[in-house]
Amino acid sequence: MSSRRGVGLSAFQNRSALSTSYASHGASIRSTNASSLQNQLSVFQSLLHNFALQHGDTIKSDPTFRAEFARMCNAIGVDPLAGSNVKGKGGGKAGGKGSWWAQMLGGDVNDFYFELAVRIVELCRATRGENGGLIEVEECRERVKKGKGIGGGIDVSDDDILRAVKSLGPLGSGFSVITVGSRQMIRSIPKELNTDQSTVLEAIQVLGYITCSMLEDSLRWEHARAETVIQDLLADSLIWVDEQCPEREYWSPVAMGSDDL
Repeated sequence: MSSRRGVGLSAFQNRSALSTSYASHGASIRSTNASSLQNQLSVFQSLLHNFALQHGDTIKSDPTFRAEFARMCNAIGVDPLAGSNVKGKGGGKAGGKGSWWAQMLGGDVNDFYFELAVRIVELCRATRGENGGLIEVEECRERVKKGKGIGGGIDVSDDDILRAVKSLGPLGSGFSVITVGSRQMIRSIPKELNTDQSTVLEAIQVLGYITCSMLEDSLRWEHARAETVIQDLLADSLIWVDEQCPEREYWSPVAMGSDDL
């Protein structure tokens, strides 16, 4: 009889006490784990700080090394661009509160993405008549390297270009990165591409050019739909027309420009 389980009110009391004990033990384990993870993160951030100071010159000059360093920062929740758009006049000096990147490596590195962003803005504005405000990231990178029309070239990677464009976001400038087909494009006009327009641009990437009849046959579009999309893209200078063919052919200046790189 002594082995029988408790019944009635005492059983409920024992079960409640057991549940409280489990909850308390679980909370203790979570607190210990959280404290341990926080300590590990603090140690890693300290090591990352020392690494940045030791290899600062390489981070500034080598785009590949800079990209890998930025990925390490992001892996532990440290964004080198965070706070960069609110720089203190003192930079990394006492009394000034620049970004985390500036405090570690100096204002010249903190200003790197701002200088690059300015060059991207100038390049996009200079080429807007050619491409309608849509330029491929790879083409942008190559033009920035060459420095045509915007001063001396600088050695940058695609990752640098993407981060610089991202830094323009808080300004509400309308600059963003979109994907058209398999290519990443910088859009410098505050206008969204609709599904039909994206489909046509992707088709031009694959085929080289399109015609109204190609869209009608391949996509089963009505003539009015195909003509409307083409005219919208023409109005925004996102495609060009070749009228020397039996049927008008439409080409993308973006695709044509990337072939010349």
